[in-house]
Amino acid sequence: MTFASESNPSQDRDISFSMDDFAQALDSQSYDFSRGKLVPGKAFEYSSDGVYVDIGGKSSGFVPLTEMALERVTEADLPEILPLDEEREFYILRGQDDNGQVILSLRQLQLQQAWEELQEIQESDKSLQMEVTGKNQGGITGEVMGLRAFVPRSHLLERDNLEMLIGQQITVSCLEVNPETKKLVLSQRNAMRATAMQQIVAKTVVSGKVASIKPYGVFVDIGGVTGLLHISQVSKTQIESLTQLFQIGQSINVVVTDVDEYKNRISLSTKLLEEYPGELVEKFDVVMANAEERYQAKQETPENPES
Repeated sequence: MTFASESNPSQDRDISFSMDDFAQALDSQSYDFSRGKLVPGKAFEYSSDGVYVDIGGKSSGFVPLTEMALERVTEADLPEILPLDEEREFYILRGQDDNGQVILSLRQLQLQQAWEELQEIQESDKSLQMEVTGKNQGGITGEVMGLRAFVPRSHLLERDNLEMLIGQQITVSCLEVNPETKKLVLSQRNAMRATAMQQIVAKTVVSGKVASIKPYGVFVDIGGVTGLLHISQVSKTQIESLTQLFQIGQSINVVVTDVDEYKNRISLSTKLLEEYPGELVEKFDVVMANAEERYQAKQETPENPES
């Protein structure tokens, strides 16, 4: 007895799914190569002007030398920066052209990371280094983490001879960090003030110079940072005129009573150096001469509170 063979519909369908069908299925996959997107890929070939990258599908990616890093890159640097067959993430700088090629960038990713890091530095009030590269009427220009930066003249310690700053590294803090407008404004003055404030300790005697005199008190420059000697803290006796006791540029010793970094304020006192009310007015030079010893002695005597 002869039995007729039965065909398997599923098997027939598998056989009919040819390599052409497989290729068409691959072609139907959606790849988004829009500018600004991130795409994974592997470098597979070096050239004299960049690196070819496999990013999937029928498209190829290419990273020009100028988009390899923030600093200048040569052909000899390519194996170290982007090894072959190592999967990396790339920024799409330009979508597919007529030949299906996509222009990629590592530099743009580094710039994004730099902006993010600078925003964190600004939030934490930390300082950083800037290389001065030029000047203009408003101040100086420079570079930080591959980004162009600007320091206004009003935020410089040296405001007259800007030419001498070119080529130097200066310590700065962030005034404005705006990735959207690519605006990076820095301050040398604020950075120096923050550093100086960190070095000033409350309940110690420091030396300074009178920077300005106001009806309500005297501003004293202490190593680049200014503190206020309020009129009520000058002496235990009433002071009629501050200008009769102090002069601009005069060197004085003061007690630091409080350092408020959050409010950017330093409070000073000279009345804590007096042995009796009005002594500073009568014997200013004597009180100033041994200010440290006077304050230490008062600290060691509980019956003499700081008031």
